Amino acid sequence: MALQLSTGLRDKMLNATGFTTAFNDGIIHVYSGPQPTNADAAVQGTLLGKITVNSGAWAAGSPTNGLGFDAPVSGVVSKAVAEVWSMNALATGTAGWFRLMGNAADALGSSTTLARLDGSVAQSGGDLNLSSTAIVSGAPTTIDVFSFTLPAA
Repeated sequence: MALQLSTGLRDKMLNATGFTTAFNDGIIHVYSGPQPTNADAAVQGTLLGKITVNSGAWAAGSPTNGLGFDAPVSGVVSKAVAEVWSMNALATGTAGWFRLMGNAADALGSSTTLARLDGSVAQSGGDLNLSSTAIVSGAPTTIDVFSFTLPAA
């Protein structure tokens, strides 16, 4: 499935917030199973891990270990080069999809106001590529590349 932008994210991008502000100091959750129909929907599958800076503890409302982005270039925003995005797996399973969320509290149910970006996980050709989609509880995984492109048309 392709990238899915929540209604909340689309509204923020069309207002004064923007993508980077919506997701700065946020987190990525990686799940097993198929991606929900849209990013407004409640999560499904098993939570396999939480991607933060240096696999550190993260709490909504605090910038500690939240993900950062470099300044956009030519319509592309990328993970902050100076940060190590990683997770220590919480469960064993096959990664199927991810949800990027901002720093606001998110109960992971359905919402049309929260900024969310859902996408596929694969070893190659996914919206988020991992060295292996076979996640083992306790094992580390590092995200070397992450970017979002706003199309010109």
